[in-house]
Amino acid sequence: MRVAIVTNSDFNGVINRFGQPRPQQQQPYPQRGTLEEMVAALQEGGHETLVCEGNKELLATLERFMPPDPQARPSGMVFNLADGIQGEKREIHVPAMLEMAGIPYTGCSPLGMGLTGDKVITKMLIRDQGVATPNFRVMGRGTESADDLRFPVIVKPRHEACSLGLQLVHEHSELRQAVEVTVTQYAQDALVEEYIEGREICVALLGNGELEVLPLVEQDFGDRETRLMDWDAKYVAAAAVPKTCPAQIDSRLEKTLRDISVATFRACHCRDYARVDFRIDRSGQPFVLEMNSMPSLTMHSSYVTAATTAGHSFSSLIYRILDVAHTRCFGIGIP
Repeated sequence: MRVAIVTNSDFNGVINRFGQPRPQQQQPYPQRGTLEEMVAALQEGGHETLVCEGNKELLATLERFMPPDPQARPSGMVFNLADGIQGEKREIHVPAMLEMAGIPYTGCSPLGMGLTGDKVITKMLIRDQGVATPNFRVMGRGTESADDLRFPVIVKPRHEACSLGLQLVHEHSELRQAVEVTVTQYAQDALVEEYIEGREICVALLGNGELEVLPLVEQDFGDRETRLMDWDAKYVAAAAVPKTCPAQIDSRLEKTLRDISVATFRACHCRDYARVDFRIDRSGQPFVLEMNSMPSLTMHSSYVTAATTAGHSFSSLIYRILDVAHTRCFGIGIP
């Protein structure tokens, strides 16, 4: 089968440089090694592969690589890793293009990407399902009332991923400046939420109908003073936080986290694969921090760690995600 891996590593393929810029242009996502591993895995499985940019040339490129057969059926699939170049809701742009052109792809639809790409909407959706998430306020100036929030608080951009712009604020007097930094640097409102002191656990999900819940992963902060998964903790080797998988928790809490993760996946209209991040406070109460509808697939990411513990190789994980998406699109697995 023809498989095109669509990514965003070159940000020049636009007609005009206009609209909200992409902050990751200043901090590129560490994806190149993952792409090479994915290509090798797919080719090993007998698939014809192409890596291409999710830009203005995308549909023409895909039409050449996977032209429709005489019955106008898709002759290949996209493995979507694209998170956009510029403008609002960047992460939905490639899925929307693929939907319009009739090209099947892995991962969330534009709806799911849009819902999970807005941290505030995510919180509202899961609260409607009775799922706990840290108390929060949306701020555009930093002067809005925060009297009902317990400090310290986390300040972060409403729409960004990868922990970009994450700030820990200890005092009311620091809040205005932190919000102004977010609004100025990212051109969007700030999400201000209570910081939950405790353990951080990730739950990786795979599938659509009957979801497979992979072994739980705990971020092992050890004796670190700052117990946060910020950009450096995720992507800078010298600051990386070790992971424990499976997480050492009791069976009752594990079942609770698994059930909440499935409910969160459903509420946010996710597809194929996703990851839910939790904080567990000192009383044992779990709080959903975020829903990751296109989790990192780098070799040391939480999602790949969970899959490896479950018995997958990197290659078999990539095959499985592709097969899950193929089944969703066509009703059968990859021939």
